[in-house]
Amino acid sequence: MNKAIYIATSEEYSGKSIVTLGLMSMLIGKTAKVGYFRPIAEDFEDGKIDNHIETVINHFGLDISFQDAYAIKKSKLIKKKNKGKLGEVLDLIIEKYKKLEERFDFVLVEGTSFTGEGTVIELDMNVLIAKNLGIPAIIVGSGVGKTLEELVDSLYLAYDSFKVKDVEVLAVIANKVQPENIKLVTSGLKKSLPDGLLVNAIPIISSLNNPTILEIANELDAKVLFGEAYLNNQISSFSVGAMQLRNYLLHLRENGLVITPGDRADIILGALQANESVNYPTISGIILTGNIIPEDTILKLIEGLSSVVPIIAVKEGTYVIANKIGDIKPKIYANNTQKIQTSIDTFEKYVDLESLTEKFIKFEAEGMTPKMFQYNLVKRAKKHRKHIVLPEGNDDRVIIAASRLLAMDVVDISIIGNKKQIENKVAELGLSFDFSKVHIINPIKSRHYDDYVNTYYELRKEKKMTLEIAKDLMEDGSYFGTMMVYKGHADGMVSGAAHTTQHTILPALQFIKTKPNSSVVSSIFFMCLEDRVSIFGDCAINPNPTAEQLAEIAISSADSSLAFGIEPKIAMLSYSSGSSGKGDEVDKVRAATEIVRQKRPDLKIEGPIQYDAAVDSVVGQSKMPNSEVAGHASVLIFPDLNTGNNTYKAVQRETGALAIGPMLQGLNKPVNDLSRGCTVDDIINTVVITAIQAQGL
Repeated sequence: MNKAIYIATSEEYSGKSIVTLGLMSMLIGKTAKVGYFRPIAEDFEDGKIDNHIETVINHFGLDISFQDAYAIKKSKLIKKKNKGKLGEVLDLIIEKYKKLEERFDFVLVEGTSFTGEGTVIELDMNVLIAKNLGIPAIIVGSGVGKTLEELVDSLYLAYDSFKVKDVEVLAVIANKVQPENIKLVTSGLKKSLPDGLLVNAIPIISSLNNPTILEIANELDAKVLFGEAYLNNQISSFSVGAMQLRNYLLHLRENGLVITPGDRADIILGALQANESVNYPTISGIILTGNIIPEDTILKLIEGLSSVVPIIAVKEGTYVIANKIGDIKPKIYANNTQKIQTSIDTFEKYVDLESLTEKFIKFEAEGMTPKMFQYNLVKRAKKHRKHIVLPEGNDDRVIIAASRLLAMDVVDISIIGNKKQIENKVAELGLSFDFSKVHIINPIKSRHYDDYVNTYYELRKEKKMTLEIAKDLMEDGSYFGTMMVYKGHADGMVSGAAHTTQHTILPALQFIKTKPNSSVVSSIFFMCLEDRVSIFGDCAINPNPTAEQLAEIAISSADSSLAFGIEPKIAMLSYSSGSSGKGDEVDKVRAATEIVRQKRPDLKIEGPIQYDAAVDSVVGQSKMPNSEVAGHASVLIFPDLNTGNNTYKAVQRETGALAIGPMLQGLNKPVNDLSRGCTVDDIINTVVITAIQAQGL
């Protein structure tokens, strides 16, 4: 069963609280442990809590703290976005959501409410969050003030905004519809929205659409004088008592709210008497305006009445208060069980719960967003902590990356270099660096130096190695670091920021060597595109692989893909698709594809296939309509290094994609190479994937 659902809207006051409460009630009846998460909470004062979050947690008795139930307040989100730090917000949201996902069988995630500042970015933000969490959505819209055409268009626009970013929409709910138009609205939505999408309409419920005395008191900062036990009284209308009592009594309505100045004892007492009379409607409460409290004799008279409705006092005048009450939007508080139960009953009556449950069960997320991929990488690396050696301690980027890795507390680190120089560099860069948590190694001063020299000599003496040459080579950071990995003094090595690929890989080929089932060392990049993560191979090692080598690269890349949580759908790239092309290069790709099919019939593979047909569903369907890979490839294998290296760099530069890697495949122990143009983030990401490789992939 799918583990979460995202409730979204594209407008204010859509009434999505009904859907939240109704869904929560349904889920608790079907699932053992249900959690609740609001990625972006409405702003609330420091020291206080958000009413809506509190209502959901308290009413359903959820085992979750208020702090865990949201990620960030809206005002802080806007500030982060304005500073270009939206990525930090997504990281925080993903981290907090994943912690809830681990604790609960199902998590109900509720989007923003489109009130206050920042509404212009909210729809895109909700789509982005749902996409990065990898969960489907339910879209809620309000019918208030809209024609049928306007309601249908607004809901379709919201639906399309999610679908265009590949967020699956399970249901669309039109809320606050006039009861007589329920069937008309449902029919109109079904005609406009795709077949198979669950469509429901919920009527406007007066008791939910109007505020209670408590809500009014909170909004107006009122003082409660009487009837505190009845503050949840619902109002259906309000009227101003400014005329003489005999005339005002004609304006009383059932569950109406009386607004009158605090010195109008005649209206106050007359309204209270009318409330007890069988000849007049029941009132919901009285608001006393003008910062006037009735005299003690009047208060004493009210205290002696057998039943008293809520009476609250405010500072402002009658006219101002009447306008403010007209603008108050209803809320649901934790202690207003009547409103909560009405919401749940309404949801259950008008929403097809059986069909919705079936959609929950059948939904399976496709693909993985870059943010979620990176989060999973760090989480996996932390789970079984490994020791990574960085042999280029003279490079600023390496020092900065090491500092950040220490702060992340994700791996143990050794840096090869001169300790004094590194200490000076840390001070010069202004870094926070805990030297007690990092090993700084000068090879020639290491207690392992002689052992490493002798070991290297013994391993390579058949290749005319001498002790003198072995000593010289073991002073080199790449050789010393690789020997640390070989000896088990480190679990993996990352190098190449200041050295060539050959300089990094040659020691590994000499004595770490390839795995028993591997004849070729190859590489992959994790290409983190806007909406998915693809694997590109081989873009760093093999200049012109044979068909057999190309097949092994494809199989190794598919296994790496699976190990990192990405379903492998392999595209063997060429300049033609299917059987149309001729020539040595396309024949090589065709032969490699057949070798993979023979060796690994469990893998989904297509080749030869062009890049556009591999990644674009429309082009893929056109060129190879019967392929389960075309248009959906996640592992793209290039025919040679020239094509692969240029393509990955072009995609990276032109799309802004994050390229993590290269990650080497086929070695007995993990050694990974960096580009000399790498960034600090590149180093950090490569260290993390190296740590995961060291866990035994």
